[in-house]
Amino acid sequence: MTTLSWREALFNRRMLICILTGFSSGLPLFVLISLISAWLREGGVDLKEIGLLALVQFPYIWKFLWAPLCDRYGLPMGRRRTWMLITQTALLLSIPAFGWLAPVPDIATIRWLAVAVALFSATQDIAIDAFRREILRDEEQGLGNVIHVNAYKVAGLVPGSLSLILADHLSWNAVYSITALFMLPGLFLTLIGTEPEFSGHAPSTLRRALVDPFREFVQRKGWSGALTVLGFVFFYKLGDSMATALATPFYLDMGYSKTEIGMIAKHAGLWPNVAGGILGGIWMIYLGIHRSLWVFGALQALVILGFAWLATAGHTLAGLAAVIGAEAFGVGLGTAAFVAYIATATNPAYTATQFALFTSLAATPRTLANAFTGFLVEGGDIKMGDFSLLHIEALGWERFFWLCFALTLPGMLLLFKVAPWKGDKGTRDPERLEPQTNSQSSE
Repeated sequence: MTTLSWREALFNRRMLICILTGFSSGLPLFVLISLISAWLREGGVDLKEIGLLALVQFPYIWKFLWAPLCDRYGLPMGRRRTWMLITQTALLLSIPAFGWLAPVPDIATIRWLAVAVALFSATQDIAIDAFRREILRDEEQGLGNVIHVNAYKVAGLVPGSLSLILADHLSWNAVYSITALFMLPGLFLTLIGTEPEFSGHAPSTLRRALVDPFREFVQRKGWSGALTVLGFVFFYKLGDSMATALATPFYLDMGYSKTEIGMIAKHAGLWPNVAGGILGGIWMIYLGIHRSLWVFGALQALVILGFAWLATAGHTLAGLAAVIGAEAFGVGLGTAAFVAYIATATNPAYTATQFALFTSLAATPRTLANAFTGFLVEGGDIKMGDFSLLHIEALGWERFFWLCFALTLPGMLLLFKVAPWKGDKGTRDPERLEPQTNSQSSE
Protein backbone atom coordinates (compact mmCIF):
# COMPACT_ATOMS: atom_id res chain seq x y z
CA MET A 1 0.00 0.00 0.00
CA THR A 2 1.38 3.40 -1.03
CA THR A 3 1.92 5.82 1.85
CA LEU A 4 0.89 9.39 1.03
CA SER A 5 2.23 12.50 2.70
CA TRP A 6 -0.44 14.53 4.43
CA ARG A 7 -0.11 17.25 1.76
CA GLU A 8 -0.66 14.78 -1.09
CA ALA A 9 -3.60 13.23 0.77
CA LEU A 10 -5.27 16.54 1.63
CA PHE A 11 -4.86 18.66 -1.48
CA ASN A 12 -6.32 16.77 -4.42
CA ARG A 13 -9.48 16.71 -6.52
CA ARG A 14 -10.96 13.73 -4.67
CA MET A 15 -11.03 15.65 -1.38
CA LEU A 16 -12.83 18.56 -3.05
CA ILE A 17 -15.46 16.11 -4.26
CA CYS A 18 -15.82 14.83 -0.67
CA ILE A 19 -16.59 18.38 0.47
CA LEU A 20 -19.41 18.85 -2.05
CA THR A 21 -20.93 15.40 -1.61
CA GLY A 22 -20.76 15.72 2.18
CA PHE A 23 -22.58 19.05 2.06
CA SER A 24 -25.32 17.66 -0.20
CA SER A 25 -25.71 14.60 2.00
CA GLY A 26 -25.98 16.53 5.27
CA LEU A 27 -28.33 19.36 4.27
CA PRO A 28 -31.64 17.43 4.04
CA LEU A 29 -30.98 15.47 7.24
CA PHE A 30 -30.36 18.65 9.21
CA VAL A 31 -33.52 20.15 7.73
CA LEU A 32 -35.39 17.23 9.31
CA ILE A 33 -33.48 17.33 12.60
CA SER A 34 -32.87 21.04 13.26
CA LEU A 35 -35.04 23.30 11.13
CA ILE A 36 -38.32 21.41 11.31
CA SER A 37 -38.01 20.86 15.08
CA ALA A 38 -37.45 24.60 15.67
CA TRP A 39 -40.32 25.49 13.32
CA LEU A 40 -42.70 23.07 15.04
CA ARG A 41 -41.65 24.14 18.55
CA GLU A 42 -42.24 27.80 17.70
CA GLY A 43 -45.59 26.82 16.20
CA GLY A 44 -46.79 25.29 19.48
CA VAL A 45 -46.09 21.58 18.92
CA ASP A 46 -45.03 19.78 22.13
CA LEU A 47 -41.72 17.98 22.63
CA LYS A 48 -43.25 14.50 22.57
CA GLU A 49 -44.77 15.13 19.14
CA ILE A 50 -41.48 16.58 17.87
CA GLY A 51 -39.58 13.58 19.24
CA LEU A 52 -41.96 11.13 17.59
CA LEU A 53 -41.43 12.93 14.30
CA ALA A 54 -37.98 11.29 14.28
CA LEU A 55 -39.79 8.10 13.22
CA VAL A 56 -40.33 9.61 9.76
CA GLN A 57 -36.60 9.06 9.25
CA PHE A 58 -37.14 5.31 8.91
CA PRO A 59 -35.77 5.34 5.31
CA TYR A 60 -32.31 5.86 6.83
CA ILE A 61 -32.78 2.54 8.67
CA TRP A 62 -34.24 0.52 5.81
CA LYS A 63 -32.28 1.96 2.88
CA PHE A 64 -30.27 -1.26 2.54
CA LEU A 65 -33.48 -2.88 1.23
CA TRP A 66 -33.44 -0.84 -1.99
CA ALA A 67 -29.67 -0.24 -2.13
CA PRO A 68 -29.29 -3.27 -4.47
CA LEU A 69 -31.31 -1.31 -7.04
CA CYS A 70 -28.66 1.39 -6.89
CA ASP A 71 -25.94 -1.27 -7.34
CA ARG A 72 -27.75 -2.88 -10.27
CA TYR A 73 -29.39 -0.12 -12.33
CA GLY A 74 -28.41 3.25 -13.75
CA LEU A 75 -28.61 5.49 -16.80
CA PRO A 76 -25.74 5.73 -19.32
CA MET A 77 -24.22 8.53 -17.19
CA GLY A 78 -23.38 5.85 -14.57
CA ARG A 79 -25.05 4.13 -11.63
CA ARG A 80 -23.84 6.49 -8.89
CA ARG A 81 -24.47 9.76 -10.70
CA THR A 82 -27.88 8.57 -11.93
CA TRP A 83 -29.23 8.14 -8.42
CA MET A 84 -27.49 11.29 -7.19
CA LEU A 85 -29.17 13.33 -9.93
CA ILE A 86 -32.65 11.88 -9.30
CA THR A 87 -32.57 12.36 -5.53
CA GLN A 88 -30.94 15.80 -5.52
CA THR A 89 -33.55 17.09 -7.95
CA ALA A 90 -36.35 15.63 -5.81
CA LEU A 91 -34.91 17.28 -2.66
CA LEU A 92 -34.57 20.63 -4.42
CA LEU A 93 -38.30 20.48 -5.22
CA SER A 94 -39.68 18.94 -1.99
CA ILE A 95 -37.94 20.92 0.79
CA PRO A 96 -39.69 24.23 -0.12
CA ALA A 97 -43.09 22.53 0.27
CA PHE A 98 -42.79 22.70 4.09
CA GLY A 99 -43.15 26.48 3.88
CA TRP A 100 -46.69 26.16 2.55
CA LEU A 101 -47.87 24.26 5.67
CA ALA A 102 -48.78 25.30 9.24
CA PRO A 103 -47.26 23.34 12.19
CA VAL A 104 -50.38 22.39 14.20
CA PRO A 105 -53.24 22.08 11.66
CA ASP A 106 -51.08 20.44 8.97
CA ILE A 107 -49.03 18.14 11.21
CA ALA A 108 -50.23 14.97 9.40
CA THR A 109 -49.21 16.36 6.00
CA ILE A 110 -45.89 17.50 7.48
CA ARG A 111 -45.21 13.93 8.62
CA TRP A 112 -45.77 12.52 5.12
CA LEU A 113 -43.71 15.24 3.48
CA ALA A 114 -40.90 14.57 5.97
CA VAL A 115 -41.05 10.86 5.06
CA ALA A 116 -40.66 11.76 1.38
CA VAL A 117 -37.69 14.06 2.09
CA ALA A 118 -36.10 11.33 4.25
CA LEU A 119 -36.63 8.77 1.44
CA PHE A 120 -34.96 11.02 -1.14
CA SER A 121 -32.16 11.88 1.30
CA ALA A 122 -31.47 8.25 2.29
CA THR A 123 -31.33 7.18 -1.36
CA GLN A 124 -28.96 10.06 -2.12
CA ASP A 125 -26.77 8.80 0.75
CA ILE A 126 -26.64 5.32 -0.82
CA ALA A 127 -25.32 6.74 -4.08
CA ILE A 128 -22.96 9.28 -2.48
CA ASP A 129 -21.45 6.77 -0.03
CA ALA A 130 -20.75 4.32 -2.85
CA PHE A 131 -19.42 7.13 -5.08
CA ARG A 132 -17.05 8.31 -2.34
CA ARG A 133 -15.87 4.79 -1.49
CA GLU A 134 -15.04 4.11 -5.13
CA ILE A 135 -13.17 7.34 -5.91
CA LEU A 136 -10.95 7.22 -2.79
CA ARG A 137 -7.89 5.01 -2.52
CA ASP A 138 -7.67 2.71 0.50
CA GLU A 139 -5.07 4.93 2.17
CA GLU A 140 -7.31 7.99 1.62
CA GLN A 141 -10.42 6.55 3.27
CA GLY A 142 -9.69 8.01 6.71
CA LEU A 143 -9.00 11.58 5.60
CA GLY A 144 -11.61 11.50 2.83
CA ASN A 145 -14.33 10.47 5.26
CA VAL A 146 -13.18 13.09 7.78
CA ILE A 147 -13.62 15.77 5.13
CA HIS A 148 -16.98 14.31 4.11
CA VAL A 149 -18.23 14.29 7.71
CA ASN A 150 -17.02 17.84 8.31
CA ALA A 151 -18.79 19.06 5.17
CA TYR A 152 -21.82 17.09 6.36
CA LYS A 153 -21.72 18.95 9.67
CA VAL A 154 -21.06 22.33 8.02
CA ALA A 155 -24.20 21.72 5.95
CA GLY A 156 -26.06 21.68 9.28
CA LEU A 157 -25.20 25.36 9.70
CA VAL A 158 -27.62 26.23 6.90
CA PRO A 159 -30.87 24.87 8.42
CA GLY A 160 -29.49 25.09 11.97
CA SER A 161 -28.08 28.62 11.79
CA LEU A 162 -28.67 30.68 8.66
CA SER A 163 -32.25 29.50 8.26
CA LEU A 164 -33.06 30.24 11.92
CA ILE A 165 -31.65 33.75 11.59
CA LEU A 166 -33.67 34.30 8.42
CA ALA A 167 -36.79 33.01 10.21
CA ASP A 168 -36.64 36.04 12.49
CA HIS A 169 -36.95 38.32 9.47
CA LEU A 170 -38.63 36.36 6.65
CA SER A 171 -41.62 34.07 6.27
CA TRP A 172 -41.10 30.34 6.71
CA ASN A 173 -42.08 29.92 3.06
CA ALA A 174 -39.09 32.01 2.00
CA VAL A 175 -36.81 30.31 4.55
CA TYR A 176 -37.49 26.81 3.23
CA SER A 177 -37.08 27.94 -0.40
CA ILE A 178 -33.71 29.57 0.33
CA THR A 179 -32.57 26.49 2.29
CA ALA A 180 -33.41 24.19 -0.64
CA LEU A 181 -31.21 26.23 -3.00
CA PHE A 182 -28.14 24.99 -1.12
CA MET A 183 -28.67 21.63 -2.88
CA LEU A 184 -27.48 23.25 -6.13
CA PRO A 185 -23.67 22.83 -5.65
CA GLY A 186 -24.04 19.07 -5.25
CA LEU A 187 -26.38 18.90 -8.23
CA PHE A 188 -23.84 20.83 -10.32
CA LEU A 189 -21.09 18.37 -9.30
CA THR A 190 -23.29 15.45 -10.34
CA LEU A 191 -23.87 16.96 -13.79
CA ILE A 192 -20.23 17.78 -14.56
CA GLY A 193 -18.51 14.96 -12.69
CA THR A 194 -17.26 11.61 -13.96
CA GLU A 195 -18.32 8.17 -12.80
CA PRO A 196 -15.82 6.16 -10.68
CA GLU A 197 -13.92 3.61 -12.75
CA PHE A 198 -15.07 0.63 -10.68
CA SER A 199 -18.71 1.72 -10.92
CA GLY A 200 -18.98 0.00 -14.29
CA HIS A 201 -18.76 -3.44 -12.64
CA ALA A 202 -22.46 -3.77 -11.88
CA PRO A 203 -23.97 -7.09 -10.74
CA SER A 204 -25.27 -8.95 -13.80
CA THR A 205 -28.68 -9.72 -12.25
CA LEU A 206 -30.92 -8.21 -9.60
CA ARG A 207 -30.79 -11.49 -7.66
CA ARG A 208 -27.01 -11.23 -7.35
CA ALA A 209 -27.30 -7.57 -6.37
CA LEU A 210 -29.67 -8.62 -3.55
CA VAL A 211 -27.94 -11.77 -2.24
CA ASP A 212 -24.21 -11.56 -2.92
CA PRO A 213 -23.39 -8.50 -0.72
CA PHE A 214 -24.79 -10.17 2.42
CA ARG A 215 -23.33 -13.58 1.59
CA GLU A 216 -19.86 -12.12 1.00
CA PHE A 217 -19.92 -10.21 4.31
CA VAL A 218 -20.92 -13.29 6.34
CA GLN A 219 -18.38 -15.51 4.56
CA ARG A 220 -15.63 -12.97 5.25
CA LYS A 221 -16.40 -12.38 8.93
CA GLY A 222 -18.22 -15.55 9.98
CA TRP A 223 -21.60 -15.34 11.71
CA SER A 224 -20.15 -14.42 15.10
CA GLY A 225 -17.82 -11.78 13.69
CA ALA A 226 -20.52 -10.36 11.44
CA LEU A 227 -22.99 -9.97 14.33
CA THR A 228 -20.28 -8.37 16.49
CA VAL A 229 -19.49 -5.81 13.77
CA LEU A 230 -23.20 -5.04 13.29
CA GLY A 231 -23.63 -4.63 17.06
CA PHE A 232 -20.71 -2.22 17.16
CA VAL A 233 -22.16 -0.19 14.28
CA PHE A 234 -25.45 0.09 16.18
CA PHE A 235 -24.03 1.10 19.57
CA TYR A 236 -20.98 3.26 18.77
CA LYS A 237 -22.98 6.43 18.03
CA LEU A 238 -26.02 5.72 20.21
CA GLY A 239 -25.20 8.04 23.13
CA ASP A 240 -24.12 11.13 21.22
CA SER A 241 -26.96 10.65 18.70
CA MET A 242 -29.54 10.77 21.48
CA ALA A 243 -27.80 13.69 23.18
CA THR A 244 -28.12 15.89 20.08
CA ALA A 245 -31.57 14.68 18.97
CA LEU A 246 -33.39 17.58 20.64
CA ALA A 247 -30.51 20.05 20.70
CA THR A 248 -32.45 22.99 19.25
CA PRO A 249 -35.50 22.53 21.55
CA PHE A 250 -33.05 22.17 24.46
CA TYR A 251 -31.45 25.52 23.66
CA LEU A 252 -34.88 27.13 23.33
CA ASP A 253 -35.99 25.66 26.67
CA MET A 254 -32.84 27.06 28.29
CA GLY A 255 -33.99 30.54 27.26
CA TYR A 256 -31.82 31.18 24.20
CA SER A 257 -33.40 33.07 21.30
CA LYS A 258 -33.36 31.75 17.74
CA THR A 259 -30.83 34.42 16.78
CA GLU A 260 -28.54 33.43 19.68
CA ILE A 261 -28.82 29.80 18.62
CA GLY A 262 -28.06 30.74 15.03
CA MET A 263 -25.19 33.15 15.74
CA ILE A 264 -23.54 31.53 18.78
CA ALA A 265 -24.63 27.95 19.37
CA LYS A 266 -24.22 26.88 15.76
CA HIS A 267 -21.20 28.93 14.68
CA ALA A 268 -19.29 28.02 17.85
CA GLY A 269 -19.07 24.50 16.47
CA LEU A 270 -17.86 25.38 12.99
CA TRP A 271 -14.14 26.05 13.44
CA PRO A 272 -13.56 23.43 16.17
CA ASN A 273 -15.29 20.94 13.88
CA VAL A 274 -13.23 21.85 10.83
CA ALA A 275 -9.96 21.97 12.80
CA GLY A 276 -10.72 18.72 14.62
CA GLY A 277 -11.71 17.00 11.39
CA ILE A 278 -8.60 18.02 9.47
CA LEU A 279 -6.28 17.21 12.38
CA GLY A 280 -8.11 13.95 12.99
CA GLY A 281 -7.83 12.95 9.34
CA ILE A 282 -4.10 13.62 9.33
CA TRP A 283 -3.84 11.78 12.66
CA MET A 284 -5.60 8.76 11.17
CA ILE A 285 -2.99 8.55 8.39
CA TYR A 286 -0.36 7.76 11.03
CA LEU A 287 -2.41 6.41 13.93
CA GLY A 288 -4.70 4.09 11.98
CA ILE A 289 -8.47 3.77 12.10
CA HIS A 290 -8.64 1.27 14.99
CA ARG A 291 -6.78 3.45 17.45
CA SER A 292 -8.64 6.51 16.21
CA LEU A 293 -11.92 4.78 17.09
CA TRP A 294 -10.69 4.43 20.68
CA VAL A 295 -9.37 7.96 21.10
CA PHE A 296 -12.12 9.76 19.23
CA GLY A 297 -14.83 7.56 20.77
CA ALA A 298 -13.68 8.50 24.28
CA LEU A 299 -13.78 12.19 23.35
CA GLN A 300 -17.27 12.01 21.83
CA ALA A 301 -18.53 10.38 25.04
CA LEU A 302 -16.95 12.92 27.38
CA VAL A 303 -18.31 15.99 25.58
CA ILE A 304 -21.88 14.85 26.32
CA LEU A 305 -21.26 15.78 29.96
CA GLY A 306 -20.98 19.40 28.84
CA PHE A 307 -24.68 19.37 28.00
CA ALA A 308 -25.47 18.05 31.49
CA TRP A 309 -23.57 21.00 32.95
CA LEU A 310 -25.28 23.46 30.57
CA ALA A 311 -28.70 22.26 31.76
CA THR A 312 -27.95 23.67 35.23
CA ALA A 313 -25.70 26.62 34.32
CA GLY A 314 -28.41 29.12 33.45
CA HIS A 315 -28.24 31.53 30.52
CA THR A 316 -24.53 31.73 29.63
CA LEU A 317 -23.52 32.47 26.06
CA ALA A 318 -19.86 31.69 26.76
CA GLY A 319 -20.79 28.34 28.30
CA LEU A 320 -23.08 27.56 25.39
CA ALA A 321 -20.32 28.31 22.89
CA ALA A 322 -17.80 26.19 24.81
CA VAL A 323 -20.12 23.17 25.07
CA ILE A 324 -21.12 23.33 21.40
CA GLY A 325 -17.48 23.74 20.34
CA ALA A 326 -16.42 20.71 22.38
CA GLU A 327 -19.31 18.66 20.99
CA ALA A 328 -18.40 19.59 17.43
CA PHE A 329 -14.76 18.65 17.99
CA GLY A 330 -15.31 15.36 19.84
CA VAL A 331 -18.34 14.02 18.01
CA GLY A 332 -16.96 15.12 14.66
CA LEU A 333 -13.80 13.10 15.24
CA GLY A 334 -15.76 10.06 16.42
CA THR A 335 -18.03 10.15 13.41
CA ALA A 336 -15.11 10.53 11.01
CA ALA A 337 -13.27 7.47 12.36
CA PHE A 338 -16.54 5.53 12.45
CA VAL A 339 -17.40 6.24 8.79
CA ALA A 340 -13.82 5.48 7.75
CA TYR A 341 -14.11 2.10 9.51
CA ILE A 342 -17.36 1.37 7.68
CA ALA A 343 -15.83 2.29 4.32
CA THR A 344 -12.85 -0.04 4.73
CA ALA A 345 -15.12 -2.87 5.90
CA THR A 346 -17.02 -2.92 2.57
CA ASN A 347 -16.14 -4.91 -0.52
CA PRO A 348 -15.89 -2.58 -3.55
CA ALA A 349 -17.88 -5.09 -5.60
CA TYR A 350 -20.96 -4.39 -3.42
CA THR A 351 -20.26 -0.89 -2.15
CA ALA A 352 -23.77 0.58 -2.22
CA THR A 353 -25.51 -2.34 -0.50
CA GLN A 354 -22.90 -3.08 2.18
CA PHE A 355 -22.33 0.60 2.95
CA ALA A 356 -26.11 1.09 3.16
CA LEU A 357 -26.42 -1.87 5.55
CA PHE A 358 -23.85 -0.42 7.94
CA THR A 359 -25.12 3.16 7.80
CA SER A 360 -28.71 1.92 8.18
CA LEU A 361 -27.76 0.29 11.47
CA ALA A 362 -25.94 3.46 12.52
CA ALA A 363 -29.10 5.48 11.78
CA THR A 364 -31.32 3.17 13.84
CA PRO A 365 -30.57 4.85 17.21
CA ARG A 366 -31.14 8.29 15.67
CA THR A 367 -34.53 7.22 14.32
CA LEU A 368 -35.92 4.83 16.94
CA ALA A 369 -34.25 5.78 20.22
CA ASN A 370 -34.41 9.49 19.41
CA ALA A 371 -38.16 9.20 18.88
CA PHE A 372 -38.55 8.67 22.62
CA THR A 373 -36.11 11.33 23.81
CA GLY A 374 -39.01 13.75 24.35
CA PHE A 375 -40.67 11.22 26.65
CA LEU A 376 -37.41 10.71 28.57
CA VAL A 377 -37.08 14.44 29.19
CA GLU A 378 -40.72 15.36 29.90
CA GLY A 379 -42.16 11.98 30.93
CA GLY A 380 -45.55 10.63 29.87
CA ASP A 381 -47.37 7.62 28.51
CA ILE A 382 -46.51 5.97 25.21
CA LYS A 383 -49.91 5.05 23.84
CA MET A 384 -51.45 2.98 21.08
CA GLY A 385 -54.86 4.52 20.66
CA ASP A 386 -56.34 4.83 24.13
CA PHE A 387 -54.17 2.04 25.53
CA SER A 388 -51.03 3.01 27.47
CA LEU A 389 -48.09 0.81 26.44
CA LEU A 390 -45.50 2.31 28.78
CA HIS A 391 -45.27 5.07 31.36
CA ILE A 392 -41.96 6.96 31.49
CA GLU A 393 -40.98 9.15 34.41
CA ALA A 394 -39.52 12.52 33.48
CA LEU A 395 -35.74 12.69 33.74
CA GLY A 396 -35.35 16.37 32.99
CA TRP A 397 -32.53 17.63 30.80
CA GLU A 398 -29.59 17.03 33.20
CA ARG A 399 -30.31 13.37 34.00
CA PHE A 400 -31.18 12.75 30.36
CA PHE A 401 -27.67 13.76 29.28
CA TRP A 402 -26.11 11.55 31.98
CA LEU A 403 -28.12 8.65 30.53
CA CYS A 404 -26.78 9.49 27.06
CA PHE A 405 -23.23 9.38 28.43
CA ALA A 406 -23.84 5.91 29.93
CA LEU A 407 -25.16 4.66 26.58
CA THR A 408 -21.78 5.32 24.93
CA LEU A 409 -20.17 2.51 26.93
CA PRO A 410 -21.46 -0.59 25.02
CA GLY A 411 -19.96 0.66 21.75
CA MET A 412 -16.62 1.38 23.40
CA LEU A 413 -16.51 -2.10 24.96
CA LEU A 414 -17.12 -3.74 21.58
CA LEU A 415 -13.93 -2.10 20.29
CA PHE A 416 -12.00 -4.87 22.09
CA LYS A 417 -13.43 -7.25 19.46
CA VAL A 418 -13.87 -5.21 16.28
CA ALA A 419 -10.93 -2.80 16.51
CA PRO A 420 -8.32 -3.92 19.07
CA TRP A 421 -5.77 -1.24 19.85
CA LYS A 422 -2.78 -3.45 18.93
CA GLY A 423 -4.47 -4.95 15.89
CA ASP A 424 -4.48 -1.85 13.68
CA LYS A 425 -2.84 -2.75 10.37
CA GLY A 426 -3.78 0.36 8.45
CA THR A 427 -6.88 1.53 6.67
CA ARG A 428 -7.69 -1.65 4.79
CA ASP A 429 -9.73 -4.53 6.21
CA PRO A 430 -7.25 -7.45 6.01
CA GLU A 431 -10.11 -9.93 5.74
CA ARG A 432 -11.83 -8.19 2.84
CA LEU A 433 -12.02 -10.30 -0.27
CA GLU A 434 -10.87 -8.87 -3.56
CA PRO A 435 -13.77 -7.74 -5.74
CA GLN A 436 -14.93 -10.21 -8.30
CA THR A 437 -16.00 -9.33 -11.79
CA ASN A 438 -19.18 -10.73 -13.22
CA SER A 439 -17.33 -13.41 -15.11
CA GLN A 440 -15.45 -14.57 -12.03
CA SER A 441 -18.33 -14.90 -9.59
CA SER A 442 -20.75 -17.77 -9.74
CA GLU A 443 -24.48 -17.44 -10.18
